[in-house]
Amino acid sequence: MIASLHGTVLEKSQDEAIIEVAGVGYRVAFSVLTLGRLPPVGEPVRVRVRTVVREDAFELFGFLTPVEEAMFNLLTSVSHVGPRLAMTVLSGLEVDELVVALERGEVARLTRIHGVGRKTAERLVLELKDKVKVLPRSGAAPAPRPSDEGARSDLVSALANLGYRPAQAEAAAEAALAKLGAAELEALLREALRALRTAT
Repeated sequence: MIASLHGTVLEKSQDEAIIEVAGVGYRVAFSVLTLGRLPPVGEPVRVRVRTVVREDAFELFGFLTPVEEAMFNLLTSVSHVGPRLAMTVLSGLEVDELVVALERGEVARLTRIHGVGRKTAERLVLELKDKVKVLPRSGAAPAPRPSDEGARSDLVSALANLGYRPAQAEAAAEAALAKLGAAELEALLREALRALRTAT
């Protein structure tokens, strides 16, 4: 079973990247936040990997830190939460923020993550409230600053991946860039999501 990959970033898309190792390209799914932290195409990278084998699919889910992988494993241990939904949750909140939300039982905060309903949020709190206490904090890797040219398209793609309509994504990206300028993708995404929550 594949546990890690050390190679070169070959391609990046909305929710995955291809990591080339010894001439073989591995398609790896990432959270939106982690995808924004990957090095540019052509640069070396080392990622931790969780391998999920199904009858009709062989999927790889990637992480830059042990704590993110540990949170993914906790999320997928919850009933009715598969790896894709776990990645959606990790796309909506940083691990530290997610730990706090779960410990405090902040169901409303969890339901602000696009794709997470109230029943799922309540289940996450019920099953993980105590388990997340053992996770270390501040597990996020520093995010590289995007170029001015690519910041808007990266942000719009990230929002579209979270399920927002093109018009919503464009408007939120515009608002975030107007407020923060060419900040880190993570900061821009937070601001855009804030704008979307305010608008609803």
